[in-house]
Amino acid sequence: MKTLILFVALVGYTQALSYSDVLEEEWNRFQLDYTKFYQTEDEALLRRLIFEDNKRMIDNHNRRFMAGKESYEMGVNQFTDLLPKEFQSQMLSSLNITEAEDLIDFRYTAPRDVDPPSSIDWRAQGAVTPVMDQGENCESCWAFATTGTLEGQTFVTTGRLVQLSAQNLVDCSSDEPYNNNCGGGLVARALRYIMDNRGINTESSYPYQGTMQQCRYDSRNIGATVQGRFLVEDKSEANLAAVTAFHGPVSVAVDGTDLQNYSSGVYNNPHCSETKLNHAMVVVGYGNDKIGGDYWLVKNSWGTTWGESGYIRMSRNRNNQCGIASFAVFPMV
Repeated sequence: MKTLILFVALVGYTQALSYSDVLEEEWNRFQLDYTKFYQTEDEALLRRLIFEDNKRMIDNHNRRFMAGKESYEMGVNQFTDLLPKEFQSQMLSSLNITEAEDLIDFRYTAPRDVDPPSSIDWRAQGAVTPVMDQGENCESCWAFATTGTLEGQTFVTTGRLVQLSAQNLVDCSSDEPYNNNCGGGLVARALRYIMDNRGINTESSYPYQGTMQQCRYDSRNIGATVQGRFLVEDKSEANLAAVTAFHGPVSVAVDGTDLQNYSSGVYNNPHCSETKLNHAMVVVGYGNDKIGGDYWLVKNSWGTTWGESGYIRMSRNRNNQCGIASFAVFPMV
């Protein structure tokens, strides 16, 4: 009996030691992969403890995924050494969509005489530019959501894909009645700036810096213009599917509170808020997954190391989960 107890204790110790060794290796690899440097030993220790807590949570979630109890996987990324509240403070900002509804020129409702296709991916049509990284010091998701939908809509109209300058928006639309540069903003306000300014510069002429700079807009480098702003009517996913299929990529506002460690699969989170929206992205398609069901294909601005090479598939036809259809906006070009 004593031998059995000793054996069980030894196995438990070995397993704990092995997992500790794995965490050590993953912590070291994390620092290399994401070029993490900390100012002091105390900060490094704190970040390691946070990383280890997050990694345990990720592993527990993925065990549930393997057991068929979750529809998506989590993984280590550039945010895994952050507390959830730090991540939310750095990467998310509250979006006042009630106020924003007054900034809309037109409302879109799906046509009744034609059904949208069962799936679409505007990347395959050449309507989507590369994923960008807004950085951890600038809440500029609104700017990338604006350029993303305008790039796509311009492509559908003209057949030309031109990458547009999010930095132009951050630098030059930072005062009333527009946005708050790296402090957050709304796509509808950014489109208003482009309308008033009679254009937005190209990314190649005005590259992204990740901080607010002096406005350097140059009318010789216009990449696109805007004639008006559409809001997808009734917070309807059916309307959102129709506009995505028939007109192109659409900016959306979502509750991104729990997106920190998303890695792959269809993000199904019943606790996601339909009204407390804090992040802007771009719907570039939709489809169906055998495991996760119907999904929206959404382009983010957190770089290609996050999610599915910078994209996330979010649950579709689940009562407007995460508010994805609550404030979907696209330009008339």
